[in-house]
Amino acid sequence: MPRTAHSQTDTIKVLGYIRVSTEEQAERGVSLDAQQAKLTAYAALYDLELVEVIVDAGVSAKSFDRPGLQRALSLLRKGKAHALLVAKLDRLTRSMRDLGTLVEEELVKGKWALLSVAEQLDTRTASGRLVLNILGSVASWEREVICERTREAMAHKRSSGERTSHDAPYGFQIAEDGKTLVASEAEQALLEAIRKARQLGVSQRAVVAELARQGFTTRVGTPIGLRQVQRIMEQARIA
Repeated sequence: MPRTAHSQTDTIKVLGYIRVSTEEQAERGVSLDAQQAKLTAYAALYDLELVEVIVDAGVSAKSFDRPGLQRALSLLRKGKAHALLVAKLDRLTRSMRDLGTLVEEELVKGKWALLSVAEQLDTRTASGRLVLNILGSVASWEREVICERTREAMAHKRSSGERTSHDAPYGFQIAEDGKTLVASEAEQALLEAIRKARQLGVSQRAVVAELARQGFTTRVGTPIGLRQVQRIMEQARIA
């Protein structure tokens, strides 16, 4: 990892950030443990002071609206650490838009640096920032291609009135024939409420509060939580 004038005289303080996208992974902790081990080894190898490892368990990387990541960014902006260390770039984000904003508003201006174990990135250098942008573009392209193919396949099945998974996707119910999908009036109303709230720029946490205010519940009648809303939004492709 390149050394700057600052790092030659002072120990670089870094915040570790680890994330898994499913509750199952979060409960097992395997992926989280593996990521933390990589961060610890990397910090020791390059003589970095790993002041804290912040965790987001069971959340998607589609947006920066994650409690752990927001806390990490806040600490970095306050100067509590000099860099953010991740095991792999996709643990931080899969959104090219969010990545571009981060690069332009934070990294290019030198407010703090981003280090990645897998990609051997160090954005304290111009070449590091260039590589970051290239990798982010490729990752975004791959994800969009996969989503596009999946949408086409699902659309074909739905147009034929077929199920697309073992369980009915949110907003639909399985008909008595055990195969055909039919729209659920209550769940479609909830999806519409989420769409309207997001169009107004409401955060995911505020969406949860708004759904509770309107009296929406889960399929089994319990209050809807943040993770459930995130899963519903992901499945319904609501940004």
